[in-house]
This record gives sequence, structure tokens and C-alpha cells, in this order.
Amino acid sequence: MGEEEEDQQTNLDTEAAEITEQPADQAYSWPVIRFDVQPYRTYHFYQQFRTPSNPNNFHKGVKWSPDGSCFLTCSDDNTFRIFPLPDNESGGYANSCSADADSYTADLVVTEGESVYDYCWYPYMSALDTCTCVFASTTRDHPIHLWDATSGQLRCTYRAYDAMDEITAAFSVAFNPTGAKIYAGYNKSIRVFDVHRPGRDFGQHSTLQGNKEGQAGIISSIAFSPSHTGMLATGSYSQTTAIYREDNMELLYVLHGQEGGVTHVQFSKDGNYLYTGGRKDPYILCWDIRKTVDIVFKLYRSSETTNQRIQFDIEPLGQKLGTGGQDGLVHIYELQTGQWVSCFQAALDTVSGFSFHPFLPMAASSSGHRRFGILDDSDRDFSLTGDENCAAVWSFSYAGWNLEDRGVQRRVDSEK
Repeated sequence: MGEEEEDQQTNLDTEAAEITEQPADQAYSWPVIRFDVQPYRTYHFYQQFRTPSNPNNFHKGVKWSPDGSCFLTCSDDNTFRIFPLPDNESGGYANSCSADADSYTADLVVTEGESVYDYCWYPYMSALDTCTCVFASTTRDHPIHLWDATSGQLRCTYRAYDAMDEITAAFSVAFNPTGAKIYAGYNKSIRVFDVHRPGRDFGQHSTLQGNKEGQAGIISSIAFSPSHTGMLATGSYSQTTAIYREDNMELLYVLHGQEGGVTHVQFSKDGNYLYTGGRKDPYILCWDIRKTVDIVFKLYRSSETTNQRIQFDIEPLGQKLGTGGQDGLVHIYELQTGQWVSCFQAALDTVSGFSFHPFLPMAASSSGHRRFGILDDSDRDFSLTGDENCAAVWSFSYAGWNLEDRGVQRRVDSEK
């Protein structure tokens, strides 16, 4: 490296330090991401997901930890992988993305016994406190598991039983905002577990009333309002979404309009709006929960012919929503108007997972879908490219900064 490049890198490090070293009395403000500039793929992973026993090991989703120190992937081999975010992400972005190899390997690999239905992080997870480094998962024919995200050990289980006194598996799982309870979705019911009391003790709430009003079907997704209004939303494969009060599970609304079974529900940052997406449904619906008569607007995504569950997410400022699709694109929408803003190519197959970093101008994506007939066709030489069944971390430009081709963020010099 020449002297000029060394001086340039020193300037970058100094500028990064000026941003990260804020006065103690100055509150952190989220960067305003520039979605009109294509993001840069900072890290890329695919080789460690390829196994001889499962050549089509597609991803089911990806989720950042609440503290932003790592992200969690779930794949078809019933395995969770935790990837840490390198320390240099607090400053400049190093070019660690290669088309021929993974950027780095997962820190932790946790294998479940059966197909994974759902998973979620403990809401107050912090890498500085190992007691909080846990995530919950639910799998077929198994109880809810609480995993240690640092050692991979099973902390405890939460078991629900049916009328025959046999273990029944939850189809969805979520912590309430205080992190004291786990809400789990079952067929026509929701069970509530106390985090501090593992075992078979739980409260049960039917989603159908005595007069058959309410929400039928399997409860496939659960989300809590972030504005401390005490409300939660549940999506069902019966193509409905219900909103309840958390304290007594009183049913407030039942929303109809999804063309497929609801697979994802998420509140806006202020808690006034709810976004719902369904299986084989090309539209994410926006609902104003203060006036739930009509749909506010619809956001298109390509998902008409795939059974894959496709995640979407809202950026930290609450102004934009990003969603994957079966076309390999991530679409960004303006939430005030419902207008399309931009898109970028995240993979060459279905983008099943997309998650914004909780405070940095970054996002993680995962891709893949079930390919039928692969193992049965022995004459076919099956192979995937590095942009299929992959995971990636993306870096965005933001106000006052710009992404260069090498993936290094530098301050834009207005005098040049």
C-alpha cells in the first residue's frame, strides 16, 4: 500500500471515529438511508449452507439480533446459524465480499430435530449480558425451545399438550414487549408461557368465540405493537388477521382481505398501522388500526407462484418498508404514501428473508426456495450458483455519505 492510500485510510478511520464518538449527553439518531443509491453487498455467504445430504438447503429467513451484534439464519436442514457483525462495522466498511468464498463462517450452529416453524430473539438481547443472549424456536412435533445464543445449549423448553395429553407444536412464537412471556400460536388458540417458568404451565386462549366468531385456523404469526398500547396482532392461515388486547386477550378486530394464508404481521413504529402478508399473495396490505374498515394501500411483491414464506421489514426510522420476492429483488416502499421507491437485486432466486439492522444503515437478506424433483432425478447434474440459497449483508448510503465501488464509505466532499 502506498503512502497516499495509507493517508486515505487514516482519514477514513478518523472520520468514522468522529461519528461513533459522540458526546455522552447527545442522543443517538438513526442515519437517514438513501434508497436512491444501490446498496453494496458487504458480506456474502453460501458455501457453508451446501451439504451433500441436502443440495437444495434453502433459507427460511433471517433476523438481526435486537442489539445489532449478529444475525440469525434458518435453513431447510433444520439448522440455525448465528453470524456476528465484525467490529469494523462501527466505522468504515471493509471489502470482505468475495464471489468464490464465504466472507466468514458462522460463530454458532444449532440444529433442531424437525422442520422449523418459527423463531424469534429475546427483545432485550445484548451481547454484553450473556444471560439475555437467547432466542426461541418452535419445530414440528417438539415443544418450544429456548436456545443459548453464545454456547448453543438448550436453556429450557415450554410444552403444550393436546386433549390426548400429547405434546403439540406451536406454529408461531413471539416474546411480549417486556420479555416476560412467550406467546405461541396453535390451531384456533394462543397459549401464553411465563419465561421464568419453563415446563407445561401456560394460559390458553381460544381464538374462536362461543358463537363461532373470531379467528379460525392455524395462528401462523404474532406481532406486538411497539408503542406500548398493549395490543398484539395474529395472522392465520384462514386468511384473516386479528388484533387483541394483551392484558386480557380481548378480541378487538378481525381483518379480512388477504388472498392467501397470512404468514407475516408487523406493526408500524408508532403502532398506528399494521402490515400483513400472505402465502402466494402478491400484496402486503396496510391497515390503519384506528379505522379498520378499509385497506389503506397495497404494496406489490412477486410471490404468486411460490409457497415460500417471504419476510418484510421496516427500517428504524419507520418511513420505509423492504420486502423480498420470488424475482430475487428487494423492493423498497414509502410508508406515508405507499409509493414504490427503489429495488435492488439481492439474489437469483426467491428472497425469503429481509431484515434491517436496528440502528446501522445495513440490512441482511436470505434466499432460496424448495425445488421439487432434484433428488429423484439422478441423471441431472444439480448445482447452484453463489447467488442462490445464499445470505448477504448490505450496506446503504445515507445522508452526507456515499458508497464507493470498493464498498468503503467515505464522506462526500462538496468542495470537489
